[in-house]
Order: sequence, then C-alpha cells, then structure tokens
Amino acid sequence: MHKLTILNNGLRVITKPMPAFRSVAIGVWIRAGSADENKENNGYSHFIEHMLFKGTPTRSAQLLADEMDWLGGNVNAYTSKELTCFHAKVIGQQVERAMDLLSDIIINSSFDKNELEKEKGVILEEIAMTEDTPEDIVHDLLAEAYFPETALGMPILGSAENVRNATRESLLSYKNAYYTPKNVVLSVAGGFDEETLLPIVERCFGSWQGGEAPKREITDPDRRLTLLKKKPVEQAQLCIGFKGVAQGSDELYPLTIFNSVLGGAMSSRLFQRIREQMGAAYSVYSYPSCYSSCGMISVYAGTSPDNLNAVADAIMQEIELIKREGMSKNEFEKAKEQLKTGYILGRETTMAQMNSLGRSILLGEKIKSDDEVIAKIDNTTMEDVEKIVMSVLGSKYAVAVVGNCELPNI
Repeated sequence: MHKLTILNNGLRVITKPMPAFRSVAIGVWIRAGSADENKENNGYSHFIEHMLFKGTPTRSAQLLADEMDWLGGNVNAYTSKELTCFHAKVIGQQVERAMDLLSDIIINSSFDKNELEKEKGVILEEIAMTEDTPEDIVHDLLAEAYFPETALGMPILGSAENVRNATRESLLSYKNAYYTPKNVVLSVAGGFDEETLLPIVERCFGSWQGGEAPKREITDPDRRLTLLKKKPVEQAQLCIGFKGVAQGSDELYPLTIFNSVLGGAMSSRLFQRIREQMGAAYSVYSYPSCYSSCGMISVYAGTSPDNLNAVADAIMQEIELIKREGMSKNEFEKAKEQLKTGYILGRETTMAQMNSLGRSILLGEKIKSDDEVIAKIDNTTMEDVEKIVMSVLGSKYAVAVVGNCELPNI
C-alpha cells in the first residue's frame, strides 16, 4: 500500500514499502519539460538536467561521479515533454546516501560557468547524434506537424542556437521558477525502513524553499501539417499521427487495445501486411503518446524511397479497413491478453512501482491498484474499441517524412 506525505514546504512524498525486495528505487520528479518552454528557451529543461550533475558547493562533478559509483547502483536522469526525473536505484543500506546526493544536486547545483560551457559542447553533440539518426528526426518532425506552433511540437533537446546562447543567468532563472518544492514529487518504492525514511527525507529536502511554479498551458491546435525533411540517407522514414487521448483517461484502455491490433505487436495488421506480406520494411509499428490534456497515436515505417508510396498506401488501406469493418473477436481478445500480461510483467520491479507512483502524483492522475487496472482492461468491450477507432481515425492527421524522397500521395 502506498502512502502520501506532504512536507511543510509543499513537497509531496509518495512511498510504497515492498518488503520482499532488497533494492530501493528513488525518484525526484519535476513538472518541467519542453511543454513549459517557448521558442527562446526551448531545450532549457534538458540543459538543466545535464547541469545538475556538474557540481555543487560541496561536491565537484568528479566527486559526484565517484559517489554515484560508490553507491553501487544506478543514478541517472531524463527529460520528457512534461517532466524531468532524477532517479536512483540502490540497496536498502544506501538509501540515506542516495537521498543526500539527489537533494544536493537538485537544490544546490552551482552552475559553474566553465562547466556550463563544456556541457554546451556535450549537448550539441547529443543534438548532432540525433541528426545522424533519421528515425529520431522523423518522430520530432511528426510532433512539429501534429502540434504546429506549440510547445508540444518543439524538440526536447531544443535547438543548437538556444544551447549556444544559454547563459548561467537564463538557465538559473528557468530552474528557480520550476524547481520549487510545490512543483516536485519524491517517490520511493522498495525494501526501505518506513520508520527511518521520512526523517531522512525531512533532513535532505525539508529546508528547500520556493514559490508556486508557472501555470502550464498545453494546446492542441485544430490543424495538422505535412512536413518533409530532405536528408541523403538510404531509407525514407515515414510517420503518420492521429488523434490520441489524454494521460489518465479511461479511453486509454480501448486505445491501447486498438494500437496492439493496428501496429503494436508482431501479429498486428501493419506488421503482417507491410513486413511479412510485402517485405517492404524491417521496422513498422504504432504507439500512443499521452499528455496531460491530449494525445496522439503514431504510425512509423522505414522503407526504401522506391517503396514509400506503396507502404504509405498500405498503411492507409489498413486504417480504412479497420474503420469500415472493425476488428475480429480473436484480435480483440488477443490484444486484451497482451495488454494485461504486459502490464503485470512491467510492474514487477521497484523501479516500475516508483515510476508509476511519481508520474501519477506529479501529473494529477488517480493512482489505481493493479486489480483496478486489470478490471478496467477486462471490462473494455469491442464496442468501446470501435468507438475510439472512429474518434481516432476520423480525425485530421499529420504526416512527417525524412529522407532522399518526395512526400507520399496520402
């Protein structure tokens, strides 16, 4: 059973003891991501994530690296559209040391100017690495096509120009606005001592002060674009984006079942049609992306430029077929079993439990028990799926293509 505690400074602490485990997963979740940025500061959330590992008044960057290795577990971070997460997985005896390290980098990071300039080079190389990966480019391009002129349409890494122009003052201004206790959730799951954990949290995070974070405005514009990025690569990368659902919505269950039938599994229609029957792609799949107030379901295929139109036509034909005729009972039941099994297997680690709790509290979702989730999957009907299919596939869609090719005729 999980427990929510709110410190005097507003920090929410969600804990779940798992006595059968000897590991503990700790996550510090900040409600700051590229969805909070604009054209001038796009990339700042990700830049700050990097800078927090570059030293504090009591720990140099080298000492931080050494201490992370001494913990013997794993300490890392990532930035997404709606959040930044700093996380650690350690054995129970190292919880206090890990908590102290995480609190130090999040509250006390120095943002040394020399380290900042060096880290610019690291992030510019990360952007360049993405530019050398056409599959990564096309997903960013699809976001731009589906959410044009909005924060959700901007890349998480930001632009090279913004990285070069960032200053210590501009980054700290952004950090101080969003890295405030009321905008943060600390989640802990695993084999920890309940009686000693909260005093550790209070010691590490209790003196942290800050005000309310800026309000977030996520918009889903009623227009979609078709975008092409020419690149001298062997394959054409194709992405098509359709309307999805918001995170936490009960519509996510029928949407996930539909996604499994469409392109989320090896037996899916797109995989069988385009890879197995046509032999026209090695990689073809679909997946949902869910945000606080909207979402998108994406279809991806990588194929030769000569096959691009045939693959695009096959995707749209399968979509029209499922709109017109729906799915079979066999497809529906198989997808439900896949969803249940994937959910259960994905819950059996301390890291998974910590992630679920932290994300849910941060984004304002109801925390559901495993039994509740399984019941919702079991209670989803074919009619529920057919309804979401018509809503999703009846909407305007966006298209993104990367390669040495022209746009397909869809």
